[in-house]
Amino acid sequence: MFSHFSFSSQGNKLELRKRSRFGAHRITCSAKVDNASVSVKEKSVSVILLAGGRGKRMGASMPKQYLPLLGQPIAMYSLYTFSRLREVKEIVVVCDPSYEDIFEEAREKINIDLKFTLPGKERQDSVYSGLQAVDSNSELVCIHDSARPLLLAGDVEKVLKDAWLNGAAVLGVPVKATIKEANSESFVVRTLDRKTLWEMQTPQVIKPELLRKGFELVNREGLEVTDDVSIVEYLKHPVYITEGSYTNIKVTTPDDLLLAERILSMNSG
Repeated sequence: MFSHFSFSSQGNKLELRKRSRFGAHRITCSAKVDNASVSVKEKSVSVILLAGGRGKRMGASMPKQYLPLLGQPIAMYSLYTFSRLREVKEIVVVCDPSYEDIFEEAREKINIDLKFTLPGKERQDSVYSGLQAVDSNSELVCIHDSARPLLLAGDVEKVLKDAWLNGAAVLGVPVKATIKEANSESFVVRTLDRKTLWEMQTPQVIKPELLRKGFELVNREGLEVTDDVSIVEYLKHPVYITEGSYTNIKVTTPDDLLLAERILSMNSG
């Protein structure tokens, strides 16, 4: 039996049943726009759920996204979150075939299409693989790391609206720590202004025609990208940062797993 939790932040409530690497991006304006009047169409969004990583830093016998978090595989938390959103029409899971059965068990519990594709060598290859399976009528592609289980439904809805308005949007949070740039010998070069720095999260949401155009450029030029919206940045297309929640952590180490457990336990009591 799956446990049932209530998880809220900044007025958003989420029910939880049961590389993108850390990055700091410079921006020149704050991520605040009134999108209240924007409405993303029902069943117009395809989610690409990245679940093909190996998770070496976790030091576990299986990839981190399949480790149990309070009795449920980490990857299933976000899958259920997306499945309950009216805007989502399908979830394309990018994973090794040996782990498909974990997701198949959820098929009878969700009312959206569930598809599978193979992961690639690099993150961008996995995203491209998932993009090939996306419904041709989808109006937004929402890419998410399955190792981020604490995603809030309210944050997803905000970033979907911002992507619809701007073509591309990504969840992020203002950097709290002091960030210093160092040289190759580990000496400080300068201290960066953290008021302009954001830590990128997922989902990262892009209009499919824009994402395909970006991949054409990336593949033609042999470029490597560290996150999904970087593909769009190469097109010189603006990417909007939607302010998310600090609890939307990526579980990559044993300490992260303990923190996720504490957050869930705290919000289920």
